[in-house]
Amino acid sequence: MTHSHTTRPVDTRPVDTRPVDTRPVDTRPADKVALVVGAQGVIGRTLVGHLAGLGDWEVIGVSRRGGPPAPRVRHVAVDLLDLDATRAALGGLRTVTHVFYAAYQDRPTWAELVAPNLAMLTHVVETLDAASPALRHVSLMQGYKVYGAHLGPFKTPARESDAGHMPPEFNVDQQDYLAARGWNAAWSWSAIRPSVVCGFATGNPMNLTMVLAVYASMSKELGLPLRFPGAPGAYDALLEVTDAGLLAKATVWAATTEACADQAFNINNGDLFRWSEMWPAIGRYFGLEVAPPLPMKLESVMADKEELWTTMTACHGLAGHTFQEVSSWRFGDAVFSWDYDMFADGSKARRFGFHEYVETETMFHALFDDLRRRRVIP
Repeated sequence: MTHSHTTRPVDTRPVDTRPVDTRPVDTRPADKVALVVGAQGVIGRTLVGHLAGLGDWEVIGVSRRGGPPAPRVRHVAVDLLDLDATRAALGGLRTVTHVFYAAYQDRPTWAELVAPNLAMLTHVVETLDAASPALRHVSLMQGYKVYGAHLGPFKTPARESDAGHMPPEFNVDQQDYLAARGWNAAWSWSAIRPSVVCGFATGNPMNLTMVLAVYASMSKELGLPLRFPGAPGAYDALLEVTDAGLLAKATVWAATTEACADQAFNINNGDLFRWSEMWPAIGRYFGLEVAPPLPMKLESVMADKEELWTTMTACHGLAGHTFQEVSSWRFGDAVFSWDYDMFADGSKARRFGFHEYVETETMFHALFDDLRRRRVIP
């Protein structure tokens, strides 16, 4: 299939460290206009920052709560489950060239996830396809659920060409929709499949970095050693994660590289680890001894810790995030329950030209440093 759009390589020039130019800002329309859907999550927030930093993108962030404007960035608040509201908020965006879709609505069961998550994507794509004749590409953020990773032990390393599994699975339905809707359209699509994404965000239900940092900080506050709380077999299973900054680079690369049109890519840090090796490294960072693992549900044992968090916030002069804003305990329980290998083959992206990687222990240390700089944790 032939697409009518033209792509440009990602700008890899070094960051300009010269003094800030105080001349009037060029207000002419950017050649590339990104609509980042889910702009306040771990993935979306980092993607917005990366695009804005490249210098040749105008960025529009979409989320339910909106956000503060920044150079080359503005935000739109809208409930994407409401089609009329979506049309009203996004229907006037006639210059959008790329949609980066990273929105997610949680539901109690796998089956219940399908309808809202498919509806939100549909509402965005239908609205932008009608509104913007400049649209060139739609990027869909997925995950290893495509391979059945959430159901139990699956074939590893998972590859983009692996056979599908019994539905329901909203990631698959979303990709099927894009493939059908984009057939003979002027825009292409890509599907990006990270592992657990690690980066900064508050008030996010899926934030492993925050789980680790707050759990370790509370353990230290209580004078306790750091214990792995997951399933017994999970301590020794082989897994990987994906740095949010690396993911942002890969996502933009796939969206702006002609050869990547209508393709799916696994994106991961490039190394594997076991909690049995990573856990002591996390303990050392926080100055904690590591005691033997003890299976426990964080969602249960942390249910009464709001008072402790309030005390820590006051004693250590923290930024004042509520306990709810730093709590992703249910997600932590899910990650720590994986007593089977959880990794995918990232070589397809390398074959297509993306060669960046991140060392995972270094990534965790950098993210914990960032949380301390932001005064989120002591």
